[in-house]
Amino acid sequence: MSSPRIRPSDDADLAAITAIYAHFVRYGSGTFEESAPTVAQMAERRGHVLAEGMPYLVAELDGEVVGYAYATVYRGRSAYRFTAEDSIYVHHAHGRKGIGSALLAALIEACEAAGCRQMVAVIGDRENHASIRLHERFGFTPAGELASVGFKFGRWLDTVRMQRALGAGDTTRPDERR
Repeated sequence: MSSPRIRPSDDADLAAITAIYAHFVRYGSGTFEESAPTVAQMAERRGHVLAEGMPYLVAELDGEVVGYAYATVYRGRSAYRFTAEDSIYVHHAHGRKGIGSALLAALIEACEAAGCRQMVAVIGDRENHASIRLHERFGFTPAGELASVGFKFGRWLDTVRMQRALGAGDTTRPDERR
């Protein structure tokens, strides 16, 4: 098995990104979205991420996009500008191939380069063990849980929050250019 190639996303990737996400909207509890967005909607979302100066990456295996990851500024208020929130989706047929790990490693590196000092994961569904374990492997620690904040597939869902420092974390003042 070859290793995934991680690169910045481009417009040509949007159909594959949309299809990967649609599967998790329809069949998974990792996202609380209940209607799959269109390619145009995903393009708009990607545009917002890039406009914030944040990374939007894809993973390729043998020329096929098999996963994607991006980071957004954690919240809209200016004091949050040094904190990123990650999102990672791997094609359902390509799990357990190291794609999520490769994406998260590259995303952490890109967020550090963008001047971020903290990364937060907001993981849908406490039963999403694969995502929780992935984040644990990269040094994320528990930062709280919100019980029963979503309702999908006829059941209440929790969110698990995890966090890790990026670069110097909170040990020094951030670069104010961000």
